[in-house]
Amino acid sequence: MPRYYEAKPEGCACAGVKGDLGVCLLQSDCVLKEGKSPRQCLKAGNCKVLKYSFFECKRSMLDARSRFRGRKDY
Repeated sequence: MPRYYEAKPEGCACAGVKGDLGVCLLQSDCVLKEGKSPRQCLKAGNCKVLKYSFFECKRSMLDARSRFRGRKDY
C-alpha cells in the first residue's frame, strides 16, 4: 500500500513515489516467491499505478507548464 508522507523525504520531488515503488516491488510475489529481480518484475507489470505515478512526477519536472501549475507530486 502506498504511504502518504506528512513530512516528505528530502532529496528530490519524486522521492516519496520512488520509495513506495521500491517497497511495492520488493514485497511483490514476483520477487519473494519467484526469485526474480525487481527490474524484471517491473517489466512484467507489477506495481503499474506507482510506476505511472513516478513517470508523471518525473515528466512534470521537465514540463514548462509546471511553472504555472506546480509540479505533480504525491
